Amino acid sequence: MKNFSKIILLIQLMLHFNPLYAQVTPAIEWQKSFGGLNREEARSVQQTNSGGFIVAGYSNSNDGDVSGNHGNYDYWILNLDAFGNLIWQKSLGGSGTDEAHSVAQADDGGFIIAGWSDSSSGDVTENFGFSDYWIVKLDSNGNIIWQKSLGSSNYDKAQSIQQTSDSGFIVAGRSHTEDSVSYGLLDYWIVKLDASGNMIWQKNFGGENDDFALSIQQTTDSGFIAAGVSYSFSGIVSGNHGGGDYWIIKLDAEGNLMWQKSLGGSKEDRASSIKQTADGGYIVAGKSKSNDGDVFGNHGKDDAWIVRLDADGNLEWQKSFGGSGIDMANSVLQAADGGYLVAGGSASNDGDIVGNYSNGDCWIVKLDAGGNLQWQKPIGGSNEDNANSVDQTIDGGFVIAGWSDSNDGDVSGNHGDIDYWIVKLAADTTTGIESIKNRLISIYPNPVQNELMISMTTSTSDFIMRVYDVQGNMIDLFSGNPHGQTTLPGDYIYEGVLTDLQNMQAQINTSGLPNGVYTLQIINKEAGTNEVLKFVKQE
Repeated sequence: MKNFSKIILLIQLMLHFNPLYAQVTPAIEWQKSFGGLNREEARSVQQTNSGGFIVAGYSNSNDGDVSGNHGNYDYWILNLDAFGNLIWQKSLGGSGTDEAHSVAQADDGGFIIAGWSDSSSGDVTENFGFSDYWIVKLDSNGNIIWQKSLGSSNYDKAQSIQQTSDSGFIVAGRSHTEDSVSYGLLDYWIVKLDASGNMIWQKNFGGENDDFALSIQQTTDSGFIAAGVSYSFSGIVSGNHGGGDYWIIKLDAEGNLMWQKSLGGSKEDRASSIKQTADGGYIVAGKSKSNDGDVFGNHGKDDAWIVRLDADGNLEWQKSFGGSGIDMANSVLQAADGGYLVAGGSASNDGDIVGNYSNGDCWIVKLDAGGNLQWQKPIGGSNEDNANSVDQTIDGGFVIAGWSDSNDGDVSGNHGDIDYWIVKLAADTTTGIESIKNRLISIYPNPVQNELMISMTTSTSDFIMRVYDVQGNMIDLFSGNPHGQTTLPGDYIYEGVLTDLQNMQAQINTSGLPNGVYTLQIINKEAGTNEVLKFVKQE
């Protein structure tokens, strides 16, 4: 629920000014390749409370940036600072194959990770047969607090995890159990855990064929929404259009089915990511080969297929994006301006795609609230690159995690084979945030200890100035007298409005701030511009 609250706050923040819809794609602020001589793939990223980033995936290396590998693939967890520098890394697993697919920061400052393991050694203390859900709770320094294997004597693979409002966790994936009630082959397997990883309840959902969940989120009514793919026509699955369909299920807080929807066409359609939107509806992203049924506008082969549902799961709109090659959406979120940001991959260089480096780039797409394309940005190099996860950052930008086999173009620092590739994009100019190269405001020193200087290049009599911490909370740095006087003689803040700016400079006293990353927002109401700048408090 923490990320949902952050999105709501950012949407409200953006409504304070008129957007300038300059169709300029966000610049890459920084990019980092992490790995060793063998293969690494990042599957999940989230900005942390400190302003840095937590990344989860898997690695088959034991050199370069990677140490402590237990054999074969291990969970590989990275903690980065706000500029993408490595703070710590952890290899978790056993002698078999262990793949992390989802990570989230917990409310105690630690981290929860979900994926699957077929190990029964090293960090993995139990295995029920073949692969199990493997849930790992870390402290803020990456040390294991607890770990749990969940599963049956067959294949069980977790794909998505989130902390719930009761401080427990919800996990979704797939199970091929023969040990308990099952609808057929692979089923959605949804598991509710308490804060210590003990199972509260578990539910199977599906039909006679394969069904597997790839994304889950707690909803504002304390229930859950899950998305994935279903190849079934029976059990609790209805409305399948043929092949695999997006299959969306809505559960109550106890895991009971409230409704289900099959969306797609006669060919294969697979949902990879679902998020509840600010109005209580849902945005779903994945890929589709279809051009019939619910799907139209396909460009050829696989397209990224984005679907907007209302709160009851009814289709409001759908959009196919792509070209003549294979294109896919792997992650979606509602952006601060109420539109949507999609991350995935593209092997096209026609249709909706312009600027692809090779036959497979990371592909970032920005949509407005109605699903119309605002901008698209292929990023990568001459070899294959793919984006698996995206999060919006408190400065209005985006962080993207995936993998790259390149060492040219946008990519540098590859260690050999496929590496984690983490990319930080600047704030989206279509939301009205000024481009970095055209900034009218500068701040220094950065990092700062006691006083942050703000230098303006234009004058105005109507500014709004706000400071936010990394969780989106507004920080009161302008109080201290009845009128909120700043350090500038004669300048006052009335309800957040800075008037009569002198000498085009201002100071903010930061001596009382804890160390961390903060966001300064300055709105020039007269010019209709908004600037968001990030600064680091560091003693």
